[in-house]
Amino acid sequence: MTVSRIWGIATAAAALLALASPASAHDSPPGFWYGTDSTYMQVRGSGPYQEPVIAGDYGGYIGMVGSWERWLGCPTAFLNWSKVNSGQADTNFTTYHVGVGTAAYWFMGGPGVDPQYDATTTEAKSWGARQAARALADIRGLAHGQRVVFPVLFMDIELPGISPAPDNGWDSVYTSPCSGHVKQSFVAISLDRADFNGFWGYLRDHSHFLPGVYSAPAVWSRIFGSGSASRIPGTDEWTYEPETPSLSHAPSGWCLTGGGGCAQFFGGVTSASAHALMWQFSGGGGVRNGYGDFDQIDGRRS
Repeated sequence: MTVSRIWGIATAAAALLALASPASAHDSPPGFWYGTDSTYMQVRGSGPYQEPVIAGDYGGYIGMVGSWERWLGCPTAFLNWSKVNSGQADTNFTTYHVGVGTAAYWFMGGPGVDPQYDATTTEAKSWGARQAARALADIRGLAHGQRVVFPVLFMDIELPGISPAPDNGWDSVYTSPCSGHVKQSFVAISLDRADFNGFWGYLRDHSHFLPGVYSAPAVWSRIFGSGSASRIPGTDEWTYEPETPSLSHAPSGWCLTGGGGCAQFFGGVTSASAHALMWQFSGGGGVRNGYGDFDQIDGRRS
């Protein structure tokens, strides 16, 4: 990403109070918030906190709670979580009734990095479910005083281009999860979707979190194609296309001001959908701005 702390979800009363608060003049239309994700960024003010660089209220933080690589002990594993930014987002949410608090994402592994890969949809679905269980355990294991209040847990489904699996196991099967050696340059779409379904279903059956996904149209279609396996109209989404290195035209709603483009969702979801929740409009996917990852959050839909 390139989406805290003690297990729990904000109460409905707190959520309604936060969403009812007027947005800053820098966040528009009302209900939209600016936020950040992943690596620490210097947030302004001392409470209520303000969005770095582009101003406006600091409306939320989305952090990596875990990953398939870290869980399986790969030496290249990393964790993009900022305790400081999470705390600032939580303070704004609970004390000043601003924004959506802290959300979490899990860096998802495709079927090809499953240690028990056997080319069946049954195992692929089980692999997705095991990842969901681990993600929930990682949330429960957050340090004292940290919590995830945002009700959606995002699967980070992307093709990162980094070791040990540049495709995260969505396109290729590896000799072992951390080996970096491909033994099969093909993964059936049915297996990819079974993996997704396993994570999605486990969350719905074993937690209060709603399943969401972070991706982009080109990546999504490469992994899941354009047929029925690609359709997720009932799943909450966080997109990262288009992105810009410039912060001088921060978005209003789902479009950059100054004509720089509008958020592109995927899998049958559009910006008009109730499931279009977030847009990482700068800082991820290799589009650098000198600061970090900036997000637009529609708090009315969350």
